[in-house]
Amino acid sequence: METNTAETNTATTGAALADTALDEFDAGPVVDLARGLEAIFMVADEPQSLVSLAVALNAPVAEIRQTITALCADFDGEGDGPRRGFELREVGGGWRIYVRADYDAAVRDFVYTQNPSRLSQAALETLAVIAYKQPISRGSVAAVRAVNVDSVVRTLLGRGLITEAFTDNETGAIHYETTELMLVQLGINSIAELPPISPLLSDGSDGFDEQR
Repeated sequence: METNTAETNTATTGAALADTALDEFDAGPVVDLARGLEAIFMVADEPQSLVSLAVALNAPVAEIRQTITALCADFDGEGDGPRRGFELREVGGGWRIYVRADYDAAVRDFVYTQNPSRLSQAALETLAVIAYKQPISRGSVAAVRAVNVDSVVRTLLGRGLITEAFTDNETGAIHYETTELMLVQLGINSIAELPPISPLLSDGSDGFDEQR
């Protein structure tokens, strides 16, 4: 009888410990929300919705919204801290870190002087798709090229050859267009001066000719 009682107590204790461990696992790691949001914004390529941020940090949406408001104030220099060279903006229903407009010229000059190398073939192909299909989203560009274009788009943005045209209110997807700098680099005055692309594309006749 004593043995059965001991076994029962042991089983009950084990179950309680298991439930506690499961609860802790489900709760996820506890992080400082402000620092967690900063970390996510540093690697995010697209605006992040409050819901997606809440899911990532396992926190209520209300707390995420409150923390973002505090971060905006902090970055804007409200209080004792300095006004930062970047800011948090709400775009297309999501939040993302952007260079503050006051420092656009400094960043542009830095990018131009730090990236003198020629564009890769992948970058040229992506730029061509954007030039002929603009405004176009990153996902649509990837569909045309059948490869991931995230890093290439960042390169083109960094070079100042493309810019964000607008954000789709329904999907949150950013659409891109070319800049005046690209026109200067190509030596043309407008996109209308780009050569017609149809004559440059294969009509597939070569493949049929080979089978004859």
